[in-house]
Amino acid sequence: MTTGRRLLTAADFAPLTRAALGPTRTLTAVTRLAGGSKKGVYRLTLDDRSTVIAYVWSADEDYWDAGPSDPRDPFSHGTGLDLFTAAHDRLTAAGVRTPRLLYADPDRTHLPARSAIVEDLRGDSLEEALARDPRAARLPLRRLAEALDRMHACASPAGFDKVALVDNGGSSHGTTCEARVTEGALRSIEEIAAREPRAAAAREALVEEIHKLAAEVRPRARHRLIHGELGPDHVLLTPDGRPALIDIEGLMYFDVEQEHVFLQLRFGRHYDVLRAPGLDEARLRLYRLSMHLGLVAGPLRLLDGDFPRPGPMRAIAESNLVHALELVGR
Repeated sequence: MTTGRRLLTAADFAPLTRAALGPTRTLTAVTRLAGGSKKGVYRLTLDDRSTVIAYVWSADEDYWDAGPSDPRDPFSHGTGLDLFTAAHDRLTAAGVRTPRLLYADPDRTHLPARSAIVEDLRGDSLEEALARDPRAARLPLRRLAEALDRMHACASPAGFDKVALVDNGGSSHGTTCEARVTEGALRSIEEIAAREPRAAAAREALVEEIHKLAAEVRPRARHRLIHGELGPDHVLLTPDGRPALIDIEGLMYFDVEQEHVFLQLRFGRHYDVLRAPGLDEARLRLYRLSMHLGLVAGPLRLLDGDFPRPGPMRAIAESNLVHALELVGR
């Protein structure tokens, strides 16, 4: 953490721990885990050496400074206890593993922020397993493919947007998934062009390409359940080697092509195990360029603040800018 953002301590978490796990449990250590940019993720160690994870949603734990979130925009700032519990319940109903929710405090009774306690899966992430032994990691990859099949078989009850909205009878104010992606891509181009000379020089070509790709997409009515940002770092492995999805607040009903573009980007050469038949190639082309643009604009925006690990974010922005420019021959 950087100056001005206070780490929560064992004293802060003691009331939440007692409420979640009982008055006889004693909290002996608190560690903030790296990686969270929208919420605080803390490992709580108890007197019997067991551990749980605490999620904390507050302005002090959110580096994006995104302001008010529009619930009718599927790509609005995806953070908050309500989004988490809705996603947890939907995944559980679909038979997809995620760390079990043990306790939720929506009323800020035990902390000055909404919070939750979930089980701590202490095994590797899938990212770590792939780096250590790619051959052995093929089994959890195949199990992840099976989990994705179950997710993607879940149709939206009405429209597209985050699960928390749609499952409660709401829907996006957008007209179609591809229209929302196109609008987001055009906004990203303007944002990047204002910050990066290479993007400014290619602005016209990028805008033209987005409009061209959008015109090739044919209408579609069905929307499926997707994670939205499923990289191997967002998959933990249970003790028996089964995948459990984390960072689930952005769970939404959308086009599965959005999921697969992100999977291919993040899993690289391992994506072949996750590949699915029947994807719409026109949507893949549009969503691929849009995603590269978003993965430039987002990190550059984050770096305007006090995010404590700027190096990886700069690398993400640079890599995706290069890919986006290559797609328009620059």
